[in-house]
Amino acid sequence: MIPMFKKQRESGKITVTDERMTRFWLTLEQGVRFVIRCIEQMHGGEVFVPKIPSMRIMDLAEAVAPGCAIEFVGIRSGEKLHEVLISRDESRYTLEMEDKFIIQPVHPWWKPANWDQAKPLPDGFKYASDKNDHWLTIEELRQMIGEG
Repeated sequence: MIPMFKKQRESGKITVTDERMTRFWLTLEQGVRFVIRCIEQMHGGEVFVPKIPSMRIMDLAEAVAPGCAIEFVGIRSGEKLHEVLISRDESRYTLEMEDKFIIQPVHPWWKPANWDQAKPLPDGFKYASDKNDHWLTIEELRQMIGEG
């Protein structure tokens, strides 16, 4: 999105699929650090999901192309309004820690005590970009993409 918005802003108009769209956000460096920490902590078979902020596509558009006109082009086939990193079904096997969620394998060999310091999620929990507690501001987005 960012390279496309940067190119389009030269014309004074950018395209957005849907103004309601949200996404989770992390930098490449944050992602790499998360993976390395998880490799060091894993017991084998878990899926680690970082607790990361969300952003609104309209905030990203404003951060990259302030003052540009916006043309809404509609959601493309297969595209989602919001990202879901943990579904309600997966949450039954998921534990929460301060900085991440751990989706445990559903296998007889798995030992729940592997993560005894983590707590189970409430029934029906879903980790989705539109229901997140942490939202990036336009200024934070500008700083992260080098526009601020």
